[in-house]
Amino acid sequence: MQEKKRLGILGGLGPMASVIFYKMITEHTKASCDQDHLDVIVLSGASTPDRTEFITGKCDVSPLPQMIEGIKLLENAGAEIISVPCNTAHFFYDELNKASGVPVLNIVELTTGYIKRIGAKKVGLLATDGTILSGSYKRECDRMGLDYVVPDEENQKIIMDIIYNRIKNNNDTDPTDFFRVAKSLKEKDCDCLLIGCTELSLIPLDNAPSDLKFVDSLEVLAKVSIEECGCEPIGFDNLLL
Repeated sequence: MQEKKRLGILGGLGPMASVIFYKMITEHTKASCDQDHLDVIVLSGASTPDRTEFITGKCDVSPLPQMIEGIKLLENAGAEIISVPCNTAHFFYDELNKASGVPVLNIVELTTGYIKRIGAKKVGLLATDGTILSGSYKRECDRMGLDYVVPDEENQKIIMDIIYNRIKNNNDTDPTDFFRVAKSLKEKDCDCLLIGCTELSLIPLDNAPSDLKFVDSLEVLAKVSIEECGCEPIGFDNLLL
């Protein structure tokens, strides 16, 4: 393995997704003592303006300046690689990467590349309105020759309700509605259901119907972050490694 690098996490987008991401990094790093783990700097910029609200035109306050400030803070604190556990924030990826003096991992490119490698043909995206409207996953799917489907209007409203009214409000989330939307994409012949919002990663998949095959973008980002920082990832059972 390469020499370990210090990981910076631009978090708070939203906060619980950042918590789960750091938990993934810690749980899935092969280690027999504290010193085997990565050094990690976490910045939880929870006050950052909502990404979806800006992308969809419901708010005219851009989150970009605060995210760039966060990138600079992480870099100045010693981060050598930066991960941003928020798919919607990758609408601004080019600007963030340009502002950074260290590599910023791209969750959209990494996840779509992984889906291509496992041989999937048609992707069903479960994500925020902002991520869908930004076209970030559609562009990558088009570039890699993957078919791409999003929920219909009614089912997309259910996904947004799950993200904003349940997860962001710290309410218990019954996965039944989530699985029903996922099933609607499966019925459109999707062979890969992409969890393209890191807050949807909080939904337990233990009791998911066996015919629903998910790829979690947060897991992909966590695995690659561990590898790129010079450690060995273990236990990503939901990924077809």
